[in-house]
Amino acid sequence: MSKREEQRKRKEAKEQAAQNRNKTRKLMMQVAMYVVAPVLILVTLYTLLSQGPTYSTVEIVESDHVRGVAATPVSIVVYADFQCPACATEHNTMTRIWPNLRSKAHLVFRHFPITTSHPHSWTASLYAEAAAKQDRFWEMHDYLFATQGIWAGMGASTIEDEFDSYALELNLDIDRLHADIASDEVIQKVRNDQRGGNASGVRSTPAVFINGRLLSQPSADRITEVVEEEFTEAQGAD
Repeated sequence: MSKREEQRKRKEAKEQAAQNRNKTRKLMMQVAMYVVAPVLILVTLYTLLSQGPTYSTVEIVESDHVRGVAATPVSIVVYADFQCPACATEHNTMTRIWPNLRSKAHLVFRHFPITTSHPHSWTASLYAEAAAKQDRFWEMHDYLFATQGIWAGMGASTIEDEFDSYALELNLDIDRLHADIASDEVIQKVRNDQRGGNASGVRSTPAVFINGRLLSQPSADRITEVVEEEFTEAQGAD
């Protein structure tokens, strides 16, 4: 074979390889267009549609857990994590001063589990939310904070048995509780609270908002002071 013939054959081989690559590229683009793209669109739509609404710190809706009378002029919205020690302290503080506030304010609890530092907080929120299905949210809420020192250090393999024992002490229907814990409604409620907290600027727990104002230091004196200010202002507006 002459040198010129060899060059021609190499050129033809390169051209054929280039054509094959182009065919493969076109095929991959068609697959992406007709297979991958629709799947991505479906996943995106599912994610968007499966997310429920979020609410600001001045809104109260049917899905919220409210302690006190919602008609009172002052709203206290608390985003908290059941395994957070500071949240337990805030809970004790609020419990202590609540008798003096209840004629002026109502308390709203929203979930904000921070699982990176509190691995049982998500499960605790699900148990509290499922208890709400049996009209025992606040009882489970109080129980979880009261016993935080017991369960916070437990292993993942025993935590559900521990929470089950609390549910039994509250006379909850365990089978129904477990079914509700696994339900989309309960899971989405916790997720939507988290999303709403993020949108409202919650970066740590507890986050206490009084009529939409975030308190940097929610001590007993500070909470009482701001509630009094908001109540007086509301009375003056009337």
